[in-house]
Amino acid sequence: MKKVWWTIPVAAASVAAARKARSGRTADDRAGDRWLTVTVNRPLAEVSPDDLPEPLAAFPGKIEVRVRPAPGDRGTELAVRPVQPPTARQTSLPARLAGEDPRQELRLALRRAKALLEAGEVLLPDAPPTTRPTPGGKLVEMVTRRAGGEGVL
Repeated sequence: MKKVWWTIPVAAASVAAARKARSGRTADDRAGDRWLTVTVNRPLAEVSPDDLPEPLAAFPGKIEVRVRPAPGDRGTELAVRPVQPPTARQTSLPARLAGEDPRQELRLALRRAKALLEAGEVLLPDAPPTTRPTPGGKLVEMVTRRAGGEGVL
């Protein structure tokens, strides 16, 4: 009798997974349509979609740019998205782990553009952080290098 009780949640989860698999669009399919947005601490007059900083200017005709006032008078919202949304294969987990997701490059360019608009330069951490390489230092270096594309550690 105990074996019967654990089969009910397993069967319910299987049905839910099958329904999700049959649905037309998944979260990954919609991810390419999303705007990548940063808030820049500059007035709207100083941020122009026609005069983009160098990191974003490297994508001529490949991105859409939207500039508008940030909520609460907190600067300007700079948003970009690819004109041609990436395929599900390009945005899959293996592609993201390999650093081949095209959105990673766009996120990094957007982050650098924000730094250029606010500080006038892109600030990077000191390299190497220690005088002698250690296993822990190599791990931290690898993680911080990967964080540039995804935006999180």
